[in-house]
Amino acid sequence: MFIVIGLIGLALIIVVLWDVFETIVLPRRVTRRFRLTRFFYRSVWAPWSMIARLVHRSKKRETLLSIFGPLSLLILLSLWAVTLVFGFALLHWAFGSHIYTSNGPAGFFTDLYYSGTTIFTLGLGDITPLDSTARTMTVIEAGLGLGLLALVIGYFPVLYQAFSRREVNISMLDARAGTPPTAAELLRRHQEGQSLDSLDQFLRDWEVWAADLMESHLSYPVLCFFRSQHDNQSWLAALNTVLDTCSLVMVGIDGTPKWQAQLTFKMARHAVVDISQIFNTSPVQHDGARLSPEDLATLRLALSETGVALRNEDGDDNTLEELRAMYEPYTNVLSRYLMMPLPGWLPKARASDNWQTSAWENARVAPDQPFRKCMLDASAKKAHARGAAALSERPK
Repeated sequence: MFIVIGLIGLALIIVVLWDVFETIVLPRRVTRRFRLTRFFYRSVWAPWSMIARLVHRSKKRETLLSIFGPLSLLILLSLWAVTLVFGFALLHWAFGSHIYTSNGPAGFFTDLYYSGTTIFTLGLGDITPLDSTARTMTVIEAGLGLGLLALVIGYFPVLYQAFSRREVNISMLDARAGTPPTAAELLRRHQEGQSLDSLDQFLRDWEVWAADLMESHLSYPVLCFFRSQHDNQSWLAALNTVLDTCSLVMVGIDGTPKWQAQLTFKMARHAVVDISQIFNTSPVQHDGARLSPEDLATLRLALSETGVALRNEDGDDNTLEELRAMYEPYTNVLSRYLMMPLPGWLPKARASDNWQTSAWENARVAPDQPFRKCMLDASAKKAHARGAAALSERPK
């Protein structure tokens, strides 16, 4: 009986220590099916997200979701510590509770108390080990407690540095692609600023961002749950916008080279596929709902009116559809799982960028937003009709 209890305690200690090593120390994705951390997040995220879906007000829902990432870290650390305390208490009990206490013979709860004071290195002195086995376990447990504390102290700065690096580019995207960001608005603003040729450098910077995103989020998957500073921004929306932009450039835009867009597309697609595998989520079937043929015709016309000439030859629509099918199934499934909405291809009408708004005033429509407003007025409706008619008249 005591041998079985001792083996259970030893197994708990080994499982926790190995999980701490894989979560904090090991700088790569762990593909093993069962992990304590993975089991913890799956068990906790499911009810948390279910409760969030019941909250109808978007701001309150986003606030609830934003708490999950940081709070789950604290709960996970507490789970590790409690499991280690319980495991060492089982070992002490299995070896006969060879500890001295002034309140009478020691039992399991005394062992549990002694294990807790040891791992947190309290050193109260009211309980002391009596033999070499108890002293050895005391030294090992105290050393593990200090080691766990040191790892945690080093873990949090690395985690939040990766989060800050991620958010810097997302915040910069607000002025470049609108809020929420869209590929059409990104191209329009570059054209309006006569800097469409700088799109190459922009995509190069986002290739580096996507590589850093993949490395950091595979090493520390909890970062996927960390939300951005604003409710209408997210790392997934930014990544999807970059992929949309690369797809349009790869189809063909006059005066814009394709090489860097291809490199950024490959890196961003690699990131979204690998990150989706963290949660063991299967990609959804690609239905093309994000950009219907009618919306594509409207997109072409709207871009052409701003001076961005998107190629429109036979086979270009199929090329765009094939490119979208390479990443949209993965971004869609991550959007559902993490509850992060994906932006459309066209900007929302009457939407203001985050820099235009504050808590004390309502921002007016900026001078650079007729592109958004045209989606509601009569000219937009006529453009949609002309685009749909042109699409139907094209040779099959």
